[in-house]
Amino acid sequence: MEPGRAGGILLFLLLPALAAAAPGDFDPYRVLGIGRSSSQADIKKAYKRLAREWHPDKNKDPGAEDKFIQISKAYEILSNEEKRANFDRYGDAGEGQGFSQQQHRQFHRFHDGFYFDESFFHFPFNSERRDTSDEKYLLHFSHYINEIVPDSFKKPYLIKITSDWCFSCIHIEPVWKEVAQELEALGAGIGVVHAGYERRLTHHLGAHSTPTLLGLINGKITFFHNAVVQENLRQFVENLLPGNLVEKITDKNYIRFLSDWKRDNKPHVLLFDHMPVVPLLYKLTAFAYRDYLSFGYVYVGLRGIEELSSQYNINVYTPTMMIFKEHIDHPADVVQAREMKKQLIDDFLSQNKFLTVARLTNQRLFQELCPVKKSHRQRKYCVVLLTGEGEKFAEAYEAFLTFAVANTKDTLKFVHIYNDRQPEFADAVLMDEKHHGRSAVVILERRNNAGKIAYKPLEEAWQGSKEDNFILLDLLDQLRTDPSLLSLETVVADLNDELAPLFLIRWFYSTLDYISDCWDSLFHSNWREMMPLLSLLFSALFILFGTVIVQAFSDSSDARDTPPSGKEETAARTEKNDSSINKESNSRIPKKGFVEVTELTNINYTSNLVRLRPGHMNVVLILSNSTKTPLLQKFALEVYMFTGSSSLHFSFLSLDKHREWLEYLLEFAQDAAPIPNQYDKHFLERDYTGYVLALNGHKKYFCLFKPHRSADEAGTLGSCEDYDALQHAEARGKSSCSPGSRSIKNKLHKLSFWMEHLLEGSLQRFYIPSWPALD
Repeated sequence: MEPGRAGGILLFLLLPALAAAAPGDFDPYRVLGIGRSSSQADIKKAYKRLAREWHPDKNKDPGAEDKFIQISKAYEILSNEEKRANFDRYGDAGEGQGFSQQQHRQFHRFHDGFYFDESFFHFPFNSERRDTSDEKYLLHFSHYINEIVPDSFKKPYLIKITSDWCFSCIHIEPVWKEVAQELEALGAGIGVVHAGYERRLTHHLGAHSTPTLLGLINGKITFFHNAVVQENLRQFVENLLPGNLVEKITDKNYIRFLSDWKRDNKPHVLLFDHMPVVPLLYKLTAFAYRDYLSFGYVYVGLRGIEELSSQYNINVYTPTMMIFKEHIDHPADVVQAREMKKQLIDDFLSQNKFLTVARLTNQRLFQELCPVKKSHRQRKYCVVLLTGEGEKFAEAYEAFLTFAVANTKDTLKFVHIYNDRQPEFADAVLMDEKHHGRSAVVILERRNNAGKIAYKPLEEAWQGSKEDNFILLDLLDQLRTDPSLLSLETVVADLNDELAPLFLIRWFYSTLDYISDCWDSLFHSNWREMMPLLSLLFSALFILFGTVIVQAFSDSSDARDTPPSGKEETAARTEKNDSSINKESNSRIPKKGFVEVTELTNINYTSNLVRLRPGHMNVVLILSNSTKTPLLQKFALEVYMFTGSSSLHFSFLSLDKHREWLEYLLEFAQDAAPIPNQYDKHFLERDYTGYVLALNGHKKYFCLFKPHRSADEAGTLGSCEDYDALQHAEARGKSSCSPGSRSIKNKLHKLSFWMEHLLEGSLQRFYIPSWPALD
């Protein structure tokens, strides 16, 4: 072996020793008073003992609160295997911090004479350096819901879900960083979600592993399934965009394209460029301004655009963008640049979002063109032409358009309305019968968002003559110095949405989108996202064929099953004359008159859970010695109609014996178990009797049922949750709170409905890395 390589390997082997030799000031082992070889059981016992001793509610020592915080922090580190291993190796207890500053200095200075760079080892653990570029993209749940989702209707988002100690995340970082910078400069949104800190958002997005890349557009999530390379990610974002954003324009269709302003009531934008395909920057711009502008693209290197180029005198060597409004023979505005930047395009388009005399086709457009005044210095007036469609009114419209071009100001907006499409608005401002069937002009100012306006109509109908122009110009000059000229007031209703698609068309497109989403999920085997649809399909099949199939399996399973044996198995029998069973109808009709409920112990733990066959589940009831009899009776009644399925097993677990196992399991369920460092004096003795867990041993997940709290329990019976309170109640002669009373049985109220959802697969699942030992 070469000497240099041997020295490198020797230094690599010495790194853990160097890290262990210089731990930080905080030592969780010393805080809990245990050794480094202590097991998880020892750690938990030490924590509970110290937590009881130093809890601020029980210990009045001035330093009890600080001591309790240190105990909680130490337990948080040592109870997590990754954090514990991180501390044991590097002496750093912080999450995602990799090497501490002291160790960082040791990497650069070894015995004050040997220097080397940490990049020699290419260690990916320094998340502080790795995540610096992602900090400005980090997303939180409220930020995502309130800002990112609404903003996705203006631009698509590329989102990465990552976590600490994720080697695949480190592998894609160079590609991700380069793509994120490129797409952000083009106008796409970038987001990063840390799965370790944003579990709620991660679950909401449907990401079950890291790294996961997904796209968000119009509030819809699409997962990325290809290799993480720059071209694939760029194409993925481009595919998120609708396909009809930009139209290819040639000599054959440019007149038709530019003349569509009458139909869609939008200015039309043409980009002349030498790229054969539409640039992604232009597509993203078209998506952002799709509600205001229509976009076309002209490839200047293509044959068949000679007439178009000569018509508008195009420079084929420089990208050129033109905006056309009511007159298509010449552009309303032009911009040229050797390199079209996003900021340049945004500034250019934002100044030309509307036609010179836009038609009011909906309430949103009315509010944007005629905003409510904010102060006397910010008055905005609208000059409205109320006219009709057809050649009869064309001359009056053209004269009004010519007047608007000559008198355009920041405080004036010229618009027009078709009387037959907005009859309520026309009737509100035109009270004179002589205006009906003819064009009229009204000057108005919106006073509030409730529809109140101040206005003044021209006394005579608008014909576009020179006299009409002088009268309107004189009124506008007077209005500049005398706002009281608008002496009439009225309230107008919201405008009709003239361009909204019909209901059948909207329903058809929604159906197509849903079918496309389902097919995409099915193609990529994304079963977690397909669960609602699969649940619906299997429910329909169960209704049609469930009775025959379950009956056949029940007959075969009865022939194979043998009576249970062992002193730890209990049969909870049901009363045959119970009215609740007689009234309930279910396709799973059991042959037996009892429910076999087995106690989960160290002897049968492996066979009944850890090595449970695929497709089988163990439904476990949590009880104590004082509540065993009433809970088992109620449990048997609730699950009796589900015993016909051979894939379900029923057990109970003693809370007095195996509380630690249960608490460890519930830590994986959100909000199911108490948070250890909260100042809750009851969290160490929480009552879990009546909890039911459906355990899938093969796939390592469980579903959770929490006891039902009825009105009686919350009132007179609410104070009798634990057995000590029950004994005190009995001593006072109150039988309503006895261990076998109705309040105990009410904990399992509606368990049968929970079982139905369990079989449908619609319950939330909590995954665990491995099943803990029962002892």
